[in-house]
Amino acid sequence: MRVLLVEDEEALAAVVRRGLERDGFVVDVAANGVDGLWAGTEHLYDVIVLDIMLPQLNGYAVLKALRERQVWTPVLMLTAKDGEYDEADAFDLGADDYLTKPFSFVVLVARLRALMRRGAPERPVTLAVGDLTLDPVSRRVARAGTAIELTPKEYALLTYLMHRPDEVVTKSDILDNVWDQAYDGDVNIVEVYVGYLRKKIDVPFARQSIETVRGVGYRLLAP
Repeated sequence: MRVLLVEDEEALAAVVRRGLERDGFVVDVAANGVDGLWAGTEHLYDVIVLDIMLPQLNGYAVLKALRERQVWTPVLMLTAKDGEYDEADAFDLGADDYLTKPFSFVVLVARLRALMRRGAPERPVTLAVGDLTLDPVSRRVARAGTAIELTPKEYALLTYLMHRPDEVVTKSDILDNVWDQAYDGDVNIVEVYVGYLRKKIDVPFARQSIETVRGVGYRLLAP
């Protein structure tokens, strides 16, 4: 699950980011409304956590602009503004949920998972490519009914591939969508994790569903 956190309080953003990453989320952080609007428009996210009081462009303006551009990613407003009119304004502009500071991290995660379950209308409840299935709500992965245990990063990689069956995706595509924007390490980390994934979803089942497209990237084959 990929989250965009738009929050200008650096310490709070760092704490929330670390906590979400421990729970298996991939988190991008924007520190102002302009950067948040750009990221929310240019990249695909499962949910956006959006503060209201932001520099350059406030959260209401960001939310309004996202909806005007037909970006329907679920948005949770995370803010110190707790007036009923503030909350009503947020919902009128297209917010999906509203959480005031200070907040319980457990509640935040539960709200994010609830938004993911609702998601966009076109998103399937369970992803399936042949007999390989992934339930984004329970985070269960199985091949022909046999459960497969994945690490958070392996799970995120598989989710990205399963959203694009039979499409060739480059290492750069995968880094942009599975690793966070701050990652500046070796691009070959993608190859390493593809290898880990093959050992879990293919090798035990005598399959070869993740294809290497030489000089380009990888493709998850649909039967």
